[in-house]
Amino acid sequence: MLTVNAFSQNDALANEYFKNGDFEKALVEYKKLYARSPNSISTISQIVATYQQLEQYDEAEVFLLKLLDRINYPPFMIELGYNYQLKGNLELAKVYYDKALESLDENVAQVVTIARKFQEYSLLDETIQAYEKAMDIRPEYNFKLQLAQIYGEQGNIEKMLVSYVDFVQNNPIALSNIKRYINAFISDDSTSENNMLLRKILLRRMQQEPDIIFNDLLSWLFIQQKEFDKAFVQEKAIFNRNPETLRRIEELAGIAIDENQNAIAKEILMYIIDTAQDVETLLIAHSNLLQLETKTSTKENYPTIEAQYLSLFQTYGNTPQTLSLQIAYGHFLAFYMNETDKAVTSLEKTLELPITELEKAQVKLELGDILVLQEKFNKALIYYTQIQRNLKNSTISQEARFKVAKASYYKGDFDWAESQLKILKSSTSQLIANDALDLKLLISDNKYEDSLHVALKLYAKADLLAFQNRNDEAIILLDKILEEHKTDPIVAQALFKQGQLYEIKKEYNKAETNYNTIIENYRESILMDNAYFALAELYANHLALPEKAKDMYEQIIFNYQDSIYFVEARKKFRALRGDAIN
Repeated sequence: MLTVNAFSQNDALANEYFKNGDFEKALVEYKKLYARSPNSISTISQIVATYQQLEQYDEAEVFLLKLLDRINYPPFMIELGYNYQLKGNLELAKVYYDKALESLDENVAQVVTIARKFQEYSLLDETIQAYEKAMDIRPEYNFKLQLAQIYGEQGNIEKMLVSYVDFVQNNPIALSNIKRYINAFISDDSTSENNMLLRKILLRRMQQEPDIIFNDLLSWLFIQQKEFDKAFVQEKAIFNRNPETLRRIEELAGIAIDENQNAIAKEILMYIIDTAQDVETLLIAHSNLLQLETKTSTKENYPTIEAQYLSLFQTYGNTPQTLSLQIAYGHFLAFYMNETDKAVTSLEKTLELPITELEKAQVKLELGDILVLQEKFNKALIYYTQIQRNLKNSTISQEARFKVAKASYYKGDFDWAESQLKILKSSTSQLIANDALDLKLLISDNKYEDSLHVALKLYAKADLLAFQNRNDEAIILLDKILEEHKTDPIVAQALFKQGQLYEIKKEYNKAETNYNTIIENYRESILMDNAYFALAELYANHLALPEKAKDMYEQIIFNYQDSIYFVEARKKFRALRGDAIN
């Protein structure tokens, strides 16, 4: 009976010799081990490998032939066949490969051991034959996953994709893993060969044997390609067959909103509103639709949007159930209609509702923001501090602490702001921690250069104006910093902030100038990677200059490996370069 050899001192010594290239010494030690344990698979394989490293193919052949006389073990037939292959005798090699495959007729349960031995020697065609023969003998066997991975190694993408689809059809629980495997071979380019192959395979399969799993994969493919209208068609088909929840369609709407695909996002939200049976789903969809319409509308349409809010309150009431809608309405009044007092009054009434502490914190967070908008910093700090006190160590409490720091920064109390930001650097929320670190560096890098903090105060005021949606005024104030404080370290920050505001105003050429100025003149600035990434995004998304975008992403990849943009830059660089396989 064969045994798996346990590790011993001799074993470790032999392996060390082999690893270091001392093959003659290794062979001596392996032979000692073999004498003590002649049925050890690992020792036998190591002896053969050592003979082959020494190019002693005849000795390996004799050893294996004697072994096969004693033990009928198909992987050793593969070892012998490969040894003949190394000697250049391909005909005899095939004889033993075929013998190993024929052994499956008598004992199909050995298929995995046989296939792995073939794969160990990169004999991929034979590996495929082993798995396929086993499935012919025992149709209940499913080696489609293993076959897919082998086809991928061979570069046979169509067979790989077919095998993945076959596998997941019978194992839907593995869908997320299969998507991850396939994702390495497709891109966001719908015209790439691999993407078109996958689409063709799925469409053909849907015609032959409709299955919801194919709709799911097709929707996922369309989302990767940012073709949200096509994904929506598939999601509706999935919902029609399984109408228990609209969760998937809600997620698709969220993705479309994040990708600024506003037209299809509105269409999806309207579908949810027309289809949803429960009030909670309806209200979330209404709230998202109104916020989307606000973002994409001009001031002339704001009264119409307000009327829609009021109509919803008339239908569903000002109750705990409409809480998120009430918060959104308060934000709309303050930040878009410029009716801050009305917003404060509305949200203060919301606080009187029978809601939880967490829900109260959400209302107070918005109230605090509106008071900052009004430059009533002390009142804002009261609300933020209440959240910290009532919900200690929660994410919303950390967010409130960050807003305390931000409000203190806006009003010029840089020491207090910095003390709060130091605490937040270790926040459990990575987003808050990153924002806190950025603001702390801004303050600490600039407050010691000028004891009066003139430039930093100007910048904080410009930052506040941007928060208040007074972007033109913010740009003018940043111009003042650039003119009057040319030698201050805050100049790079002012250029970057101004570039972001130009982007909001769709003045992309001005934004490009600002980012390029940072790159050319402020090489030591901590904003270099920010500038490269912002410029890359500008070229890729707004100025239709993909080659320039590629150059900017490449700068981050090679020079800023520690940047928070590194992973995204690498992904987008590869997409622009046309990589189909990661």
